[in-house]
Amino acid sequence: MPDAGLNGALLTVKGLQAWYGESHILHGVDFDVRRGEVVTLLGRNGVGKTTTMKSIMGMVGRREGSIMFEGRQTISLPSNRIARLGIAICPEERGVFASLTVLENLLLPPKVRDGGFDLPHIYELFPNLKERQSSQGTKLSGGEQQMLAIGRILRTGASLLLLDEPTEGLAPVIVQQIGRTIARLKKAGLTILLVEQNFRFAQTVADRHYVMENGRVIDMIPNAELEANMSKLHAYLGV
Repeated sequence: MPDAGLNGALLTVKGLQAWYGESHILHGVDFDVRRGEVVTLLGRNGVGKTTTMKSIMGMVGRREGSIMFEGRQTISLPSNRIARLGIAICPEERGVFASLTVLENLLLPPKVRDGGFDLPHIYELFPNLKERQSSQGTKLSGGEQQMLAIGRILRTGASLLLLDEPTEGLAPVIVQQIGRTIARLKKAGLTILLVEQNFRFAQTVADRHYVMENGRVIDMIPNAELEANMSKLHAYLGV
């Protein structure tokens, strides 16, 4: 397997541009994620955070620039090849199949690499899923759907997880559970790129934060310096 970049990055994005049809969304995105880090993309709605994630997975109409994963260029690869390299995305809409049970949803994605979580490990992370394993997707709460969406990608063996708004619309107690889960996944050696509107939640789980505006990364703030940069962050996010 190729080594990561010279800076120890598992993922390095440079000059990334992306389009949906004629709409030019990303205008030269630059950032990196080091192995074992939790990194967030922060910014107002519509600045390109989700498009950046989808571009990493090859899920946009057109993309240009450079995306290096484990030292391998992926910009021209299709989504299925990218997934088999060890990247998995948990979309904001969660993608739970309503007609399938929890167990059937968990077993649906193929394992792409060794090292994925088995069902007992997933049930240990999310006891609710074990209790609801025979329930259909339509019967799950929003929090349970989010747990299922995360649990499902853990089976694949991916080493880089892309989590898009995992706390959106969830009760505070569930948000705390998602935070504990992210901390445990980091401890288990996984690398996580997180799109998050709730920067207070992001502050509890992340090592570094990239701020996006108008389809570009405009700043990087280490988590230890977030409080000192709060006024600047408020200006960026409009809060």
